[in-house]
Amino acid sequence: MRAEIIAIGSELTNGEKLDTNSQWLSTQLASIGISTQFHSTIADHIDEIVDQLRLATQRSDVILITGGLGPTLDDLTRQAMAELMEVDLILDENSLQIIENMFQKRFREMPERNRIQAMFPKGSEPIQNLHGTAPGIWMVVPRTDSKTNCCIVAMPGVPSEMKPMFHQSVLPRLTQGSNVIRFVRINCFGVGESKTEELLGEITSRGRDPEVGITAHEATITLRIKAVGESVEVCEQKIAETDAIIHERLGDYIYGYEDEELEHVVVTMLNERRLSLATSECGTGGLLSYRLTEVAGSNGCYAGGMIFAKHNLETLQANESDNDNSAFNADAAISLAQESRNQHACDFAISVVLDIDQSWQDTENIPQAFVAVVADGIELVEEIGLTVNRAIAKSRVTKVALNLLRRHLISTTIE
Repeated sequence: MRAEIIAIGSELTNGEKLDTNSQWLSTQLASIGISTQFHSTIADHIDEIVDQLRLATQRSDVILITGGLGPTLDDLTRQAMAELMEVDLILDENSLQIIENMFQKRFREMPERNRIQAMFPKGSEPIQNLHGTAPGIWMVVPRTDSKTNCCIVAMPGVPSEMKPMFHQSVLPRLTQGSNVIRFVRINCFGVGESKTEELLGEITSRGRDPEVGITAHEATITLRIKAVGESVEVCEQKIAETDAIIHERLGDYIYGYEDEELEHVVVTMLNERRLSLATSECGTGGLLSYRLTEVAGSNGCYAGGMIFAKHNLETLQANESDNDNSAFNADAAISLAQESRNQHACDFAISVVLDIDQSWQDTENIPQAFVAVVADGIELVEEIGLTVNRAIAKSRVTKVALNLLRRHLISTTIE
């Protein structure tokens, strides 16, 4: 069974809002073995919506639409579905009563325009909305060249209305796919996207079962494993075998699964070893300490942090060198980490030194940052060439700092 998801709304196509509904619906369909083959986003133009529906009904068995069911003139989904079938919109009295009752419960009079939300293409079925005024629409489109008809389901674009409608009224009616689909995400750091593909070799080739895809975001590499099989057990076995190959080839570049970030892993490792950590950072606005304190359980290992503005760090380091840029080097990173560790009396300290006033347009001089990890008898420092947009530089350098500590903890056993 092939599925297609269509998001409708000019606010999506012009970039005002992000379409998160399509991503969510794809994962829900995959959980019952239905593979989504197409995502489309259409502006509020009736002709374009109808054209897309015609195309979708030719190539997909299930079409899920979100958006365009409101009462305003630019809400065109119901009209487009009627034009597709060449039928009129018919008032459903029961839906109208439900909408009127909802307004009455809010002590408001229903505007006449909301009446359009109780109108449906002839031959379709209303889907009750328990969380808003826009009912959904269930419509079957006959296909003469196919043994099966195409099912179109239109739902509100508001996630808080769409998600419960899908679970309560749509999912139970969908025919489950003949196969089970399962996904796993493996997160890596310290290796680039192309190098990751080189290390993994043939397991990233298209058509392989299970499939392995690679995406990169702010220097984090995520591997997506998709397995298809006749049962959950078959899928899990395929994933386990591929997961073992990935670990063999990438080793310690792998730090976690699914939504795990580097800070989650670091906090867990520190708590397991009953170790404490302090931070110091310049140029990040406190992002490193923010990442750590957002992790549940960080109060068991995180002792505190120091945040410096550029001029504060320059003043602090003024006597160490005659170089105008003395505050932004490896020695400064180590010095800051040691200062933070002493102040908070903890086992480890990590620091980040980033000059955000560097020129990011100078192609001959790559912006630099330095991170350091210190402990008893330990001074680790790493220089980072920031050949990236400055907008993600802060995120990248804090990840490098966390990863430097993670790699050290992996390589040593501390009692």
